[in-house]
Amino acid sequence: MATKKTAKKSTAKKGAKKSSSKKYSSSAGKQVKKEMHKMKRRTLKSGRSGKKVTSRKQAVAIGLSEARKKGAKVPNKK
Repeated sequence: MATKKTAKKSTAKKGAKKSSSKKYSSSAGKQVKKEMHKMKRRTLKSGRSGKKVTSRKQAVAIGLSEARKKGAKVPNKK
């Protein structure tokens, strides 16, 4: 059974907020949005092979890659 002191401490930890730093910059979001739009119009093509992209995940990856090249704030690839 928890005492009053420990109960207060645990609730204080739950309410702690993380720092509000964004992972992606707004320019990176715009780039991804542009690539998604290209995919929907069926004009987005992958790198070397030049095949049309049909996957949303692929379109997002291409958008983030383009944003990285332009110097936007995007986390590194894993």
